Amino acid sequence: MPRLTKIILLAISVGILSVLWRDTFDSKLLSGAHVLLTGASRGIGEQMAYHYARFGSELVITARNKTLLNQVAEKCLQLGARKVFLISADLADPEGADRVVQFALEKLGSLDYLVLNHIGYVSLLMWNGNAEQTRSLMQVNFLSYVQMTAAALPSLTKTNGSIIVISSICGKLAIPFAASYSATKFALGGFFNSLRYELKLQKKNVSITLCILGLIDTESAMKETRDKGIVNKDAYPASDASLEIIKGGAVRAQEIYCPWKWKLILLIKEWSTLLTDWIILSKFN
Repeated sequence: MPRLTKIILLAISVGILSVLWRDTFDSKLLSGAHVLLTGASRGIGEQMAYHYARFGSELVITARNKTLLNQVAEKCLQLGARKVFLISADLADPEGADRVVQFALEKLGSLDYLVLNHIGYVSLLMWNGNAEQTRSLMQVNFLSYVQMTAAALPSLTKTNGSIIVISSICGKLAIPFAASYSATKFALGGFFNSLRYELKLQKKNVSITLCILGLIDTESAMKETRDKGIVNKDAYPASDASLEIIKGGAVRAQEIYCPWKWKLILLIKEWSTLLTDWIILSKFN
């Protein structure tokens, strides 16, 4: 590796680490905050619900499984949530998105945080040409996010609120056995990064935090990787990832990475590509 390349990559690493070590989060930001959280019955969504509860937020939680939602709601109240309401909904149904947001507004009166975390079932398989399955996954993982954002945006605009979007490293890097899933996550990045600029142009003080997750030690992720013979010893703790997501949204960060190494990997990849292009082009000048 050329000396100049090493110096640049080292400088990038130092810069990233200095940002990552700077924690400006204040838990008072979430005391009494009105939060709508999707996918809250298990995994990262469940852990986020518990963290919001500890910070004294008022919650509306949703997922398909009402029994699990009731259990989460009870624990949230025990942990200190001021209010908890739940609504069972299947966001594969286009009407479900509007129904959930309207329920949250009726129960809470307004929204400070819209946390979009729900996901359709994903299995790590080679795409078999089933376009309908891709369309269905796009509805759950992308279009319902857009619909809920549209329904919640008027309230979020009034409260100078925040949208937190849970995405994946598969929305930054294309990998095999995840074509449809990856497409939905790339779509999230394209839409919400563009929307962030549009909100600024309209002088609307609504922040958008895109959360890029690697392998997290949720039950579903661990089972899927084990079944495929994938090593998962480096899976990131769901509770830690959930707290970082909440902090990122509260301080209105544009992007967060869990684990943070993915940010470094992507930056190195981008800089390496730029340097390679520069070296190639310089040979022709």
